[in-house]
Amino acid sequence: MNSSSKMDQVEVLRVELAVMKQEHRDLDTAITALNERGAPDMLTLKRLKRQKLLLKDKIVRLEDRILPDIIA
Repeated sequence: MNSSSKMDQVEVLRVELAVMKQEHRDLDTAITALNERGAPDMLTLKRLKRQKLLLKDKIVRLEDRILPDIIA
């Protein structure tokens, strides 16, 4: 793989990461709004929190692909 295609791949990963982080923030906003209602739908709240957690795991894995740990 040449450096140009590798750089393009990293750029694509960075865009995916930005999209995932925005989705994570949107879920956080939705969870907060649902909680602020008088009696939130607990099933919906639980599903949103699970989705947010799964998304966070994907974000961490993607960040590791972009910037792998370097043991010095």
